[in-house]
Amino acid sequence: MNTTAIITAVIVIALLGLILGLFLGFSAKAFHVETDPREEKITGTLPGNNCGGCGYPGCSGLAAAIVAGDAPVNGCPVGGEAVAKKVAEIMGVDAGESIRMVAFVRCAGDCEQAGRDYEYHGEQDCRMAMFLPGGGEKSCNFGCLGYGSCVSACPFDAIHVEKGIAVVDKEACKACGKCVEACPKKLIELIPYDAKYAVACASKDKGPDVMKKCKTGCVGCMLCKKNCPKEAVEIADFLAHIDQEKCEGCGACAEKCPKKVIVKL
Repeated sequence: MNTTAIITAVIVIALLGLILGLFLGFSAKAFHVETDPREEKITGTLPGNNCGGCGYPGCSGLAAAIVAGDAPVNGCPVGGEAVAKKVAEIMGVDAGESIRMVAFVRCAGDCEQAGRDYEYHGEQDCRMAMFLPGGGEKSCNFGCLGYGSCVSACPFDAIHVEKGIAVVDKEACKACGKCVEACPKKLIELIPYDAKYAVACASKDKGPDVMKKCKTGCVGCMLCKKNCPKEAVEIADFLAHIDQEKCEGCGACAEKCPKKVIVKL
């Protein structure tokens, strides 16, 4: 064994390592980008779920946007008011009013209420089922398919399929919006946690067609709108919708609804 060759190889490797280390150290200093120390503080204050519900790529992305002035201090839907106040303190501003939101599924057509055109036994995924005839086995083309794409998307285990439709646990929901994005039927919306009533239907079919397909679908009869003392109910495309900013929770709309599709939350 050539001892000299071994020693030479060791020295060469050591020199290469030293040169590479010096180069990396120089590059780190030369190309270092100064970041606002508030970013790190805000990132540490945020929940760390990295759910993307704020519209930014993770908590660090939101922190950078807040410091840059591109996002509000109460931009984290998961952290809510408590986190907003801490972030506002770091930024030296007022947190403002934070309204807690929750997801709501606009469908009450469960296995007992909604009709079905055929039986489907394929992959249990709503997005895949959209390619089936009629957009799924339900007679109502607007109804919840119940295959749980929203369940898989929820990082907080706040939504589950019960009797063929998705149901939200409002206490567990953080309003991250993942279920809203995942639903191919666009049935899920975010409403205030304190909302008292909502319309559990998304069908835009005319009344007679709705009644053929679902026992509890909205038929656009206008009774809810006519009996609301605060003009909080609007009818569009044969479908009722409640303006939660105007609604005071009197329940008159739910009482008059003949299909009982306006539900108390």
